[in-house]
Amino acid sequence: MPGLILAAPSSGSGKTTLTLGLLRALREQGVAVRGAKSGPDYIDPRFHEAASHAPCPNLDAWAMPPEMIAGLAAGPGLLLIEGAMGLFDGAPPDGRGAVADLARMLTLPVVLVVDAARMAQSVAPLVSGFAGFDPEVRVAGVILNRVGSPRHAAMLRAACPLPVLGAVPRDPALALPSRHLGLVQAGEHPEIDAFLSHAARVMAEHIDLEALTSLAAPLPAATRRPVPPPAQRLAVAHDAAFAFAYPYLLDGWHAAGAEIRTFSPLANEAAPEADLVYLPGGYPELHAGRLAGNTRFLASLAGRAVHGECGGYMVMGDGMIDADGRRHAMAGLLRLETSFAARRLHLGYRWLHGKHGAFAGDWAGHEFHYATTLRADGEPLWAVEDAEGNVLPPDGLRAGPATGGFAHLIAPLDPVRGHA
Repeated sequence: MPGLILAAPSSGSGKTTLTLGLLRALREQGVAVRGAKSGPDYIDPRFHEAASHAPCPNLDAWAMPPEMIAGLAAGPGLLLIEGAMGLFDGAPPDGRGAVADLARMLTLPVVLVVDAARMAQSVAPLVSGFAGFDPEVRVAGVILNRVGSPRHAAMLRAACPLPVLGAVPRDPALALPSRHLGLVQAGEHPEIDAFLSHAARVMAEHIDLEALTSLAAPLPAATRRPVPPPAQRLAVAHDAAFAFAYPYLLDGWHAAGAEIRTFSPLANEAAPEADLVYLPGGYPELHAGRLAGNTRFLASLAGRAVHGECGGYMVMGDGMIDADGRRHAMAGLLRLETSFAARRLHLGYRWLHGKHGAFAGDWAGHEFHYATTLRADGEPLWAVEDAEGNVLPPDGLRAGPATGGFAHLIAPLDPVRGHA
């Protein structure tokens, strides 16, 4: 079970596209390969799965204890971990949760993806700086991305102080469409297979796949310990509007004995009989009018134990205003009005502490949305701190058996980290 990390000096270096192309190219060559994504991310892992035809877990060095990360990383075949942001970029104040933390925890080498579009010999101090910054993080090689020409590639290779595993040319066809929370979801990409096949051809032509895979190192032995389920029988919303559920949580709940049944609110399906209805986040704002008219779905939530995260939480409210200023009536379980007419980014890790509902207790989570809360009346669900331990306004609402909040749950809180 060897592994390798693909990281970069900064966001926007092309890690996702390179990772997808490499996953598909290796699979086409008969290599048993799978992907993983560092940090909180619902979208990129689904692209990894489309490319490799293997599950892609999130490995979050801020929110997950090391034994949980090792358990999720374990599995058959070669593991390619796609880093988030820059190699040493993490949460304030000290950068905890960076890709470098995963490299230390899993003792895996790093391949640095460098966007070389606007540089030549300056690649030398850049790569040298990253390679020498932390002796516990081994940068074993470099992939040069967005190279302008063979002459440009030759200059970069001559200057680079580490082995260059490949030089990938600029290619507009390697761009993926995006929207306000990131890439358009893999399931909505109209030509995902054609894109992945093209990316695989480019990577196979311009990257030495044998040299790349030879750098992989063994993963530590680990046993996966799933997070206990919030209920014995779970009804989970799952479609284009409710796609942001972490598979490792759902799979873990199922492995622990929970019965999970999925349903589609967009198809106006009623929530199945269950002890808890779980409405994950996603893009309900893009489908607000349709959801408002799906009375069978909305009526099936009344009087039941329901928990919603982010988008699911907003659907549990009285109303949602879309980006064009139109209000749509929602489920009415919570006295909540939200709006996308005036967007404002809410982003960051969260420590969450609650006493009520199926997820009572202490959790590590994250928040990422553009919605504005116009009204939230009732008992808050979570006491909240940010990554630095600063107390934030409470999150979420509770009304009878209905609970919800903007925070996405990642893992039960680790008491060793000093947050009880």
